[in-house]
Amino acid sequence: MADRALVLLLLLGLTSFCTAAVLKVGDDKGWTIMGNVNYSAWTSTQKFQIGDVILFEYNKDYHNVMLVTKKDYKSCNATKPIATYNSGNDSITITRAGHNFFLCGVPGHCAVGQKVDIRVEKTAKAASSPHSAPVPSTGSSSPSSGTDTGDETGTGTTTVAPSPKPSSSSRFVPAYLGFGVSVLAIMASLVV
Repeated sequence: MADRALVLLLLLGLTSFCTAAVLKVGDDKGWTIMGNVNYSAWTSTQKFQIGDVILFEYNKDYHNVMLVTKKDYKSCNATKPIATYNSGNDSITITRAGHNFFLCGVPGHCAVGQKVDIRVEKTAKAASSPHSAPVPSTGSSSPSSGTDTGDETGTGTTTVAPSPKPSSSSRFVPAYLGFGVSVLAIMASLVV
């Protein structure tokens, strides 16, 4: 009986990892100043969670990504970034609730809208999630865990992760995967 409970607990624990999503900033347009991309409108259609991977795809010859404080985000000041990413394919894992302010550090780009505020709301799941250690990345720097991005809560942080290839910015498949694992866990506990 104890073995069944342990298996069920482990499988149910896996479902929280299955609900993380890869969200490509700007969807098909990516991280750019071309095509009138409205990143505020894009974030309003997303629900960011701890564990999600934020993917910035762009031409590295013309753009970059900088994690900045709230003050620098509002003023488009790229002189003191917390971290700079410049691979052209940057995957940043959200590790805590709060605001994560990003902008392009190329002169003039932020002023024309190439900036995004990724806000991760505090949830029961977020409060119980373990904090992951930063994942090393080549070609870019990452802030250390606990870096203050200057938001109201002082808790927004990110780490760089390997670059996955998303098919879309949807949780549809991961959510069903998590549900499927839950169903299998329950069935396994009944059979054993």
